[in-house]
Amino acid sequence: MSDTSTVTYSTAEILKRIEDKIDSNQKEIRQEIKEINQKIDSNHKEVNEKIDRNHKEVNEKIDSNHKEVNEKIDRNHKEIKEEIKEFQKDVDKRLNNLEVGQGTLTEKVESIDTRLQNVEGTQKNQIWALIVIVAGAIITGGAKLFFTINP
Repeated sequence: MSDTSTVTYSTAEILKRIEDKIDSNQKEIRQEIKEINQKIDSNHKEVNEKIDRNHKEVNEKIDSNHKEVNEKIDRNHKEIKEEIKEFQKDVDKRLNNLEVGQGTLTEKVESIDTRLQNVEGTQKNQIWALIVIVAGAIITGGAKLFFTINP
């Protein structure tokens, strides 16, 4: 004999069971969506914190590099200024030496000019003396010749 059991449910009960199942599934889905949203929010917060931390590190590195570059520029500027001052002192010293040398040369040229004027004056006197001697010799020679030819 076969025992078949029949279960009879009313349509209202079936619909109620379906509605309950849908409500239960909706609650589970809402809970899972809530958990997913919480994970997304947590991940979003972590990503933002990492971005902020990296941004801060990058800014600190940039500031540090900027400071180092400015310090190097300042050091180089000071070194160049000192080199220019030393060069200027050397140029001033050399220019002063040239001025002193020029003064010495001017004195020597003036001395040479004075000596040349003295030599020129002496030469004029020597030329006049030579003219007088030559004239005297000519006169003496002419007189001897004149007196020796006419006895």
